[in-house]
Amino acid sequence: MSSGKITAAAIRAMKVRGEKIAALTACDFPMTKLLDEAGIPLILVGDSLGMVVLGYPDTTHVTMTEMEHHVRAAARAKPRALLGADLPYKSYGTPADAGENAKRLVAAGAEFVKAEGGREIIEPVRAIVSAGIPFCGHLGMLPQHVLEEGGYHVKGKKEAEHQALLEDAKALADAGAFAIVLELVTPPVAKEITARIPIPTIGIGSGDDCDGQILVTLDLVGLFPWFTPRFVKPRAACAAEIKSAVAEWKNSITVI
Repeated sequence: MSSGKITAAAIRAMKVRGEKIAALTACDFPMTKLLDEAGIPLILVGDSLGMVVLGYPDTTHVTMTEMEHHVRAAARAKPRALLGADLPYKSYGTPADAGENAKRLVAAGAEFVKAEGGREIIEPVRAIVSAGIPFCGHLGMLPQHVLEEGGYHVKGKKEAEHQALLEDAKALADAGAFAIVLELVTPPVAKEITARIPIPTIGIGSGDDCDGQILVTLDLVGLFPWFTPRFVKPRAACAAEIKSAVAEWKNSITVI
């Protein structure tokens, strides 16, 4: 990849070259800066910030105003990476809403937007793409649907789910998406989708055969120790390091 600014087209071209895409989440200036300096090509201001930063029980509580706030903070890092943002819960129910809210996130600094769903959101997706805004899809387990589905479930085990995922992925690609996140999709189905569509798949808990992988950064570095998804192997223990440093400092100023 060239040393210039990374675009949605550049991410899409990585699939053609067989180059794996490393993607992570950020929701503020310092994390975005750190990830960019580490060479991560795609950074997402994900609505997972609702849980790992704002303390909500799930992503359905995150508002557009909150997403705009965090996108602005991340964008101030001026990353070389492609910086995107999730459209929050119920912000893209109609083409008009999708277009308006996508433009709000772009005005805040996002360079692409992501939304959950397949064929049922194709018209909103088309409205976003028609506005000239790069769009990333999200299939499989959909966190914004956690309440209606009664939890987080692996998708693709049943043949009906398998076929629906294939059709949804094709529909999103045909509508102009430049990539699709596959969350908690069974690895064989994720592999099949990856082989069948011309745009990159970016997996999270969906096996190693996707074109790339994405994680919540706080999970990766052990900064949210109260819950770690089963598919995440933390590569650091930052929460423990912080507590240790704070305790050492506290002792240094209280010892007589």
